[in-house]
Amino acid sequence: MSNHFTLKQALADTESRHVLGLSGGKDSAALAIHIKDNYPTLHEKIEYFFSDTGAELPEVYDFLQILESYLGKEITRIGSDRPFEHWLKVKNNYLPSVQRRWCTVSMKLEPFERYVGTNPVISYIGIRADEHRDGYVSSKKNIKAVFPFKEDDLVREDIYQMLRDTVGVPKYYEWRSRSGCYFCFFQRQDEWLGLKRNHHELFEKAKGIERVSGNGYTWVQGRTLDEVVAHAEKK
Repeated sequence: MSNHFTLKQALADTESRHVLGLSGGKDSAALAIHIKDNYPTLHEKIEYFFSDTGAELPEVYDFLQILESYLGKEITRIGSDRPFEHWLKVKNNYLPSVQRRWCTVSMKLEPFERYVGTNPVISYIGIRADEHRDGYVSSKKNIKAVFPFKEDDLVREDIYQMLRDTVGVPKYYEWRSRSGCYFCFFQRQDEWLGLKRNHHELFEKAKGIERVSGNGYTWVQGRTLDEVVAHAEKK
């Protein structure tokens, strides 16, 4: 049995829980807005939630408050109830990386699957029509994924326009290209520099985690954060 649903199937389903996970980023926020403005009946029954790692940028929390006000509904906060430092010790001080994304599993995916439990669930995912990926789709049989942007043929510029017309674009996009923890290993060199300039205290915390980790691992393979930002500043 497929773990994908069409939007038509989802709208007709009155037995399942309907959930939409907000990352603090542009696409999931725009999807919540799209549903509120175009599918009001679905909006009434959908559960909006945010997986809080405790390592989010301050701008994310500010944006969630604005979004919550626009939606007129509470955004439920879920999480692992343990800080990143706990999970780092559990993982023998090995930093997460593109190859070993244990932080996503322990701090976002597992809390989500506990949140929905064994109930039949329809999860709405903000993958756009111009993206060739599905994102996270649970292998659990009780969770079905729906991709409204793909079905409604909405692309990147549509998402930005939707945000500009309503709640605005999250402030961190002024210096960062994606949502995620302040120490996210997907950051480019200039984004690490942006973290240092915009949130120096968080940059120093990321450096501290790097030092504690040891094992020869750094957030950016082969270079310390000080070396990364020094190189970025020379550009």
